Amino acid sequence: MFGVVAAVTSVVVLGFAAPASRHSRGDFRLKAEATGQAEATSEPAGWADVVQGYRAALGRAGIVGSSLMIVRDGRIVARANEGLQDREAGAPVTDDTIYHWASITKTFTGIAIMQLRDRGLLSLDDPVVKFVPELRLAHDPFGDIAQVKIRHLMSHSAGFRASTWPWGGDKPWHPFEPTSWEQIVAMMPYTDVQFAPGSKYSYSNPGVIFLGRIIQLLSGDDYEVYVTKNILMPLGMQRTFFDRAPYFLRPFRSHSYVRDEAGLREAPFDFDTGITVSNGGLNAPFGDMARYLAFLSGSGDSAVAATYNTVLKRTSLEEMWTPQIRASEGEGVNGTDSQAALSFFLEQWINVQLIGHSGDQNGFISHLYLHRPSRTAWVISLNTDTTASKDGSRPSSRQVDMIVRDLIVSKMLH
Repeated sequence: MFGVVAAVTSVVVLGFAAPASRHSRGDFRLKAEATGQAEATSEPAGWADVVQGYRAALGRAGIVGSSLMIVRDGRIVARANEGLQDREAGAPVTDDTIYHWASITKTFTGIAIMQLRDRGLLSLDDPVVKFVPELRLAHDPFGDIAQVKIRHLMSHSAGFRASTWPWGGDKPWHPFEPTSWEQIVAMMPYTDVQFAPGSKYSYSNPGVIFLGRIIQLLSGDDYEVYVTKNILMPLGMQRTFFDRAPYFLRPFRSHSYVRDEAGLREAPFDFDTGITVSNGGLNAPFGDMARYLAFLSGSGDSAVAATYNTVLKRTSLEEMWTPQIRASEGEGVNGTDSQAALSFFLEQWINVQLIGHSGDQNGFISHLYLHRPSRTAWVISLNTDTTASKDGSRPSSRQVDMIVRDLIVSKMLH
């Protein structure tokens, strides 16, 4: 399965000129002319141990393809590509491979909300029904549904169910997700608030759909258009898109797989998340995600920092990382010592606090992490959702993610 492997370390400053339209090699080569910086190569301390453990975990789990990348001080310092992006065609994972990022999309949704807040168009403590009056149709046994605030949606403490569409979806001809806002509205009379808003945590996809609706109504743009214009374009994420791929990027889009006791099968390819796009519609190659990680990490360079501030003020971004409520393990977050912030999570591991968000959809498993003191961030994506075997010999995909996290924390952050 891992006969085709590319695991190369490299360092490059993430600039804001247009990135090279295509990398010609499987190992990492972001063109110097695209960044205005000469390339350098140096392997950070601990990386060899991380890669060794990463490869071993992938092999035990039976992952078809995966990538891992570390960004420090706005530079890619290490990356590894493993296995295949298309098993049937035998196509290897390369730097061009485009992964589906699932719920990591929610962090972009949160940034968009903060942009609108900073422009004076909303307050995080505004009632959601101020912008989504259809929510009045839902049942709230705890009082006026106006108690549900935008802040509650961002911290998964509003009281809404976890699943987007709890009925149907089990036929091959059914849409992958609901396709229109009208379908969500039709479910409102069958939707209830399950606990007093702000009193506890429960991961909720419908809540983030409401955030996407607010972005659309206040900006006048479809969600995808707004995020592209206000986040992706200023960060130079030129090969990032929502839902189905543009025709010229489709060959680079990774296929995805599910592995369990019944064996390995392919998941639907090039799918559309419909009205749930603000929950999980993002697709991007690792080069574009490096630009996003650099933005999250911040920069001591005044010119770069000024560019980041055109996306979101640093103070507003850091506000998103303030704990709101204790999170529950297995509901969008790993570990029992975790807090929900505003569209991000705070996790504590080996006396290290990490800011992060995971993704899990249609065979893709991913995680984004940021360690603020060292300005180190990383992303991992697996194109196979593996269920752990009953005898313990095969770890799940999420266990692979946690193995890599522990290796990075112990080998590279201490």
